[in-house]
Amino acid sequence: MDATAPTSQTRRPGLMLGAMLLAVTLPACGSSAGAPEDASSEQSDVAPEGDDAGDAAEAADADAEGGADEDSTGAADPADGEDSADQEDSAPDAQADAQAEAEPAELPGGGDTLFPDRRFLAAYGAPGIPALGVLGEGEPEDAAERVKFYAEQYQEHSEEPVQPAFEIITSIATNEPGLDGNYSNALDPEVIEPWVDLAAEEDIYVVLDLQPGHASFLDQAQRYEEFLAQPHVGLALDPEWRLSEGQRHMEQIGSVSAEEINEVADWLAGLTAEHELPQKLLVLHQFNHAMISSREEIDTSHEELAILLHADGHGTPQMKTETYETLQQGLSEDIWLGWKNFYDEDSPTFTSEQTFDVDPKPWFVSYQ
Repeated sequence: MDATAPTSQTRRPGLMLGAMLLAVTLPACGSSAGAPEDASSEQSDVAPEGDDAGDAAEAADADAEGGADEDSTGAADPADGEDSADQEDSAPDAQADAQAEAEPAELPGGGDTLFPDRRFLAAYGAPGIPALGVLGEGEPEDAAERVKFYAEQYQEHSEEPVQPAFEIITSIATNEPGLDGNYSNALDPEVIEPWVDLAAEEDIYVVLDLQPGHASFLDQAQRYEEFLAQPHVGLALDPEWRLSEGQRHMEQIGSVSAEEINEVADWLAGLTAEHELPQKLLVLHQFNHAMISSREEIDTSHEELAILLHADGHGTPQMKTETYETLQQGLSEDIWLGWKNFYDEDSPTFTSEQTFDVDPKPWFVSYQ
């Protein structure tokens, strides 16, 4: 990153394994465990059931008082009847006007097509776990400020608008099987919700990143349907953490088949069409060919989706460039290209100018 950019904390050797251990303690989707303090504080603003009951009682009293306006014979005031009729007549007109004024959902920054109308600059990571990426180093507000700063740096080198984004690790690979036995902690939606909500307010795009272990990508994606049904939320599949039978994280590099990717794409495209959403981003992470089998069979025909291959290689500039070039071999022309910069594993970390000088210029750049 440029010299003026915020920097990540230095990662010590073995800290990735420690981060995976920490991920086990985060509240899983459907778990009865309590949410972290951040999530709990967000929930504390919700009124308890007792307050709801009190409000309902007050409303009932108000209704009773309203009923006292009728005369002793039980007949309502004729004038009230006239007002009611007027309201009934005007209701359809008001609804028609509201429908006429309603506009189709748009992407952050406007429009309903992702590329080539914009490029993306994202912070990557998991809430509350700094070792997994810069996005985990603070609160959602801190991440929003960071990605907006990033986008400004990159805008100097781009003809297209540069869109700030969060890439949130929504299910985290773990070194223990966990309650589901799948070596993955799918975070409770309540942990993710503040990030998605703030992103909508701040005009930031969100990508939910899945590390499913022995679970399928589709099963985990469907757990977060409530977020993916929003216009500013896309999906990323990370095959490195998709285990086969008998495999464990940190012992083998995972992989996924084109068939499984297509199952996710079919479902996501259907969800996008059902909710009349703008085009949705589907990111595929990769740093070697073995991570995606039969890649040429990936279905790129869904107009509802923009599929992007995200090159995750790290190391020296030469190593990163070679990985980027290798991954393009045999890649469908319908798949866009992305690039990741690492603060700790890259030597040195590319600046914004160096990153956008890569050929071809990446459409999605993230920082871990």
